[in-house]
Amino acid sequence: MDKRFIVIVLDGFGMQAMADAAIARPGDEKSSTLGSILHDHPDLKLPNLEALGLMNAFGKESEKMKFSDKAVWGKSELMHFGADTFMGHQEIMGSLPKKPVVQPFQEKVDEIKEHLKKHGHKVEVRQNGHLRYLLVDDYCTVADNIDADLGMAYNCTAPLDYLSFDKELEIGRLVREVATVNRVIPFGGTNTTIDDILAAEETREDRFIGIHAVKSKSYEHGYQCRHLGYGVDEKVQAPTILGHAHIPVSLFGKVADIVANDAGKSVSCVDTAEVLDLTIQEIKDMKNGFICTNVQETDLAGHSQDSTWYKNLLEIADEKIGIIMDLIHDDDVLVVMADHGNDPNIGHNRHTRENVPLLIKKAGVEGVSIGLRKTLSDVGASVCDFFGVSAPQNGQSFMNLLK
Repeated sequence: MDKRFIVIVLDGFGMQAMADAAIARPGDEKSSTLGSILHDHPDLKLPNLEALGLMNAFGKESEKMKFSDKAVWGKSELMHFGADTFMGHQEIMGSLPKKPVVQPFQEKVDEIKEHLKKHGHKVEVRQNGHLRYLLVDDYCTVADNIDADLGMAYNCTAPLDYLSFDKELEIGRLVREVATVNRVIPFGGTNTTIDDILAAEETREDRFIGIHAVKSKSYEHGYQCRHLGYGVDEKVQAPTILGHAHIPVSLFGKVADIVANDAGKSVSCVDTAEVLDLTIQEIKDMKNGFICTNVQETDLAGHSQDSTWYKNLLEIADEKIGIIMDLIHDDDVLVVMADHGNDPNIGHNRHTRENVPLLIKKAGVEGVSIGLRKTLSDVGASVCDFFGVSAPQNGQSFMNLLK
């Protein structure tokens, strides 16, 4: 039987603060991404999301948007720690989140150095004052990620004309075996040199040392990147499980950069209209399989603390989602959701720890609430259940409620 399961992730489009926000993310306890957008733009009208049950999930109506008695809807808490796009998508795909450690590279540099040397790599320690980082096999630096929340990630940076990305990824995987921070990120580009990378060395707070990614010129040509998450095993995630069962998997947008999909199609894209147009074309072309699309620009609007841009992006997304709804066949399932919040009015430009909507369309099913789910992994578990393959590591399917 030909059937599709389609997931659209509106990145950062949370509903309201999770119950644990005051403890887990102090400052986020009053967050509400949708609430802030409606506060600034009470005339916001998203007819397709409204029909899918957006206001049902939000828990109250707005001036222009009302509850839908035909909607199939729910909400989900985040099981991962904090509010993170990368870990949010690993959780969606069925990973059981593991609590990372916030730790400067200085506290792991010796252990990582010995682990790399044990596996046959040449390792040089580079030093700036009392701060140290590593140069591996003459071309790959291993150091703090200084471009994001400090202590949350280590970067491996290499010029890909001199060291292949496969070799750099091998180094990154060895670092990942030792590191307990949220992410290890191997990346690099072409038309850059190790001298360019070393010239981009910077320090932060007298505790962190790393390579400034933009100044390294890695983004300018031939950029490649892989995020290696703490406790993330791609073998127990929905895309890999489906791939082994020869069920097509297509990932579009930022999810293509951060979720393993070795047997499927992964297409990176940022522009909202473009990524959803790619999704629409894939739905038209795909007879059977799983599609997941991340709409990244909504998250960028949250980071920019720009509720007007956010509103405009939601209107674009809503129009495209309407087209997708019209393409859904009787045996298909559509889920529109988010991965965390990003309240543009909260007073900082970081993600916010919020419950997220789960808006579902399946032919013949109306007026159903699937409740408050404890983990985003319930989506990945439902995908695997839908296709009759083995369950992922985490999550409980809600397919039994859609009958």
